[in-house]
Amino acid sequence: MRREAVTPRPDWDATIRSQGLVYVDTELPDGGIMSYWDETAAYAFDLDEVLRLEEATEELHRMCVAAAEHVVARGRYAEFGIPGWAAEAVARSLREGPPSLYGRFDLRYDGSWPPKLLEYNADTPTSLVEAAIVQWFWLEDTRPEADQWNSLHERLVGAWAKIGAGLHDRRVHVAWSNEEESGEDQMTAGYLAETARQAGLAAELLPIQEIGWDGRRFVDAADQPVTTCFKLYPWEWMLAEPYGPPALDPGTPTTWIEPAWKLLLSNKALLAVLWELYPGHEYLLPAYLDSPRGMTAYVAKPLLGREGGSIRIVTDGDEITNPGIYGDEGYCYQEFRALPEFAGNRTVLGSWIVGGEAAGLGVRESESLITDGYARFLPHYIDAPRVP
Repeated sequence: MRREAVTPRPDWDATIRSQGLVYVDTELPDGGIMSYWDETAAYAFDLDEVLRLEEATEELHRMCVAAAEHVVARGRYAEFGIPGWAAEAVARSLREGPPSLYGRFDLRYDGSWPPKLLEYNADTPTSLVEAAIVQWFWLEDTRPEADQWNSLHERLVGAWAKIGAGLHDRRVHVAWSNEEESGEDQMTAGYLAETARQAGLAAELLPIQEIGWDGRRFVDAADQPVTTCFKLYPWEWMLAEPYGPPALDPGTPTTWIEPAWKLLLSNKALLAVLWELYPGHEYLLPAYLDSPRGMTAYVAKPLLGREGGSIRIVTDGDEITNPGIYGDEGYCYQEFRALPEFAGNRTVLGSWIVGGEAAGLGVRESESLITDGYARFLPHYIDAPRVP
């Protein structure tokens, strides 16, 4: 793994916007504008390195599923902040195995083995359009002979086809929150709807605020039943709203993607359960729920914190705090391991999983130790000829 300076394409800004990256402008605290997409540099990986990272990603996913099964078997819902009334629905969801589409692991990796899990964005992961589409076209334009760790599009279409084979109604609603103003959620949902259409499903895109309840079932704005719904909207928000209980009721004829058991994987308490079940595992960092347990350098992560959420780094008595935008309903304390530095930038790998299989990579950089809302996305390539 190495960082290389590259020359941006002359028309890069118009190009990436036409490919769906409409949320490329990031407003800085001083009022200036920074581009979220950055092709002044790129990351190169060896093929063997990518193959090992793929294996690590799939092993981490298996471990996370096993951790969810453990939580359900032991009834440890309270540690995840899951209300008692929702526990049986979460258990039923895991037991019955409704469709699940995708997720993204955030990994600390500096080119030397092993990678370390920072968190699993398993319910509503974003940065998908740039990982699946925009960086692939960058590769086609700049390095057509090279390859990229990126089978996201093909795997998403394949996963939708598998989901569709089990549906009696091939219509799927794809929902996002229209309260998200950057356009990222809408474009992510729109892209996922397109992959569903390419799989032969009839995908309808709508804001989740337009989904209603008629007393028996969820319906869309045209009063048509919502039988299968992919929602780019967190389960923990749904549980806190009036229609949360009907969404989990076994008599409600709606299949939700992601399923309710993904509550357990998108929660930072997962990190502590993983460390408990797999102590000393090479891909994990020590993590605990009750306290830092004597760690002098650790990160306090809110259980329900999401990307851009509040976290606190404590190292040798000093603190670095990102105030974030979400509540602090309990913490997971994970050992602090500084993100690797490349040319003055702190780098995190986003390793994607689709249908349980490793599917691609996104690289983000920040000048801060915390990958926050001012991070940039950089393309990558595999330093080997493309496999036909």
